[in-house]
Amino acid sequence: MALHCGALCFRSVASHPPSSVKFTQPTIKASAFSCPLSSPLAKLNIRGKAFPGDGTPETKESPLVVCFGEMLIDFVPTISGLSLADAPAFKKAPGGAPANVAVGIARLGGSSAFIGKVGEDEFGYMLADILKENNVNNEGMRFDPGARTALAFVTLRSDGEREFMFYRNPSADMLLQEDELDLELIKKAKIFHYGSISLITEPCKSAHIAAAKAAKDAGVVLSYDPNLRLPLWPSADSAREGILSIWEIADIIKISEEEISFLTNGEDPYDDAVVRKLFHPNLKLLLVTEGAEGCRYYTKEFSGRVKGLKVDAVDTTGAGDAFVAGILSQLTVDLSLLQKEEQLRDSLKFANACGALTVTERGAIPALPTKEAVLNCMLKPVS
Repeated sequence: MALHCGALCFRSVASHPPSSVKFTQPTIKASAFSCPLSSPLAKLNIRGKAFPGDGTPETKESPLVVCFGEMLIDFVPTISGLSLADAPAFKKAPGGAPANVAVGIARLGGSSAFIGKVGEDEFGYMLADILKENNVNNEGMRFDPGARTALAFVTLRSDGEREFMFYRNPSADMLLQEDELDLELIKKAKIFHYGSISLITEPCKSAHIAAAKAAKDAGVVLSYDPNLRLPLWPSADSAREGILSIWEIADIIKISEEEISFLTNGEDPYDDAVVRKLFHPNLKLLLVTEGAEGCRYYTKEFSGRVKGLKVDAVDTTGAGDAFVAGILSQLTVDLSLLQKEEQLRDSLKFANACGALTVTERGAIPALPTKEAVLNCMLKPVS
């Protein structure tokens, strides 16, 4: 299948001093992983930009994925297993789920854009530069002179799982207004991706709803990752209500086991009957991520499970976003995957590998893999 890549042109988003902070793309060695796939790429039905020697023709451009929502700075402790108070130092890392997905898609050879708001401050300028450096269209990014860029301090347990402390009271991402939306950029998208954090407060909530409506009216496929962050919501009930308020407009939904339990008031997330309760009539694909165990998939016609890759987790921040980037990078090239179970399974193997590679590095955006790293992991298994 043809692999696609799009070249994007960028305009200056703001006049500001050049950022002194530069993030380089991480080098990830396939030999560090145990990957069970050994079939040639031609049998994997992976879509995206062609790499020399993979036997697939290269085409000119990939359809656009527009990601809407928050972009922020994660401060990740340099030592895992300690509380925030006990951590001796923190590593600054760009993050925010929708931005992670946008960068993830670009790293995988696709075309992506980010729409959101940051502070008119050094962190905001740095984040805009990081998007440009990663070939993400940032023309829809806005700068607020009266609010700071959001920060999140992330506690890493010894197993790589996280707890968050947010500084956004309010942060710039919460203040994006409807009249600041780049509606033309949204209408150009093949897929419009978003989360639920942008629904918590006004005016961003209204901007989110307007952006999704513009995308839907233009025939764009809507992709939703609830990305539950309970401490940001006024209450558990408001979080549940907010997340479900836009549930039935989405064409594709990615959800975790914990989020299933939360949305169903404690029902068993491993019970297919429970999961099917969340499958609305217009939904094309429901994905359930299970960390190292892989994922489950549900369509109207079929369902199943795809095993994950076993790796030594350092930091799980961004793993779900890398998974989303992996599957959206495939679907944006060929939406017919939604009706072809075997090809969809291949694409989900690819997405699982994206998530697995990400947890082996600290931070979200710095850890997102390239397509070459993912394919090396999938095609060159080691014992």
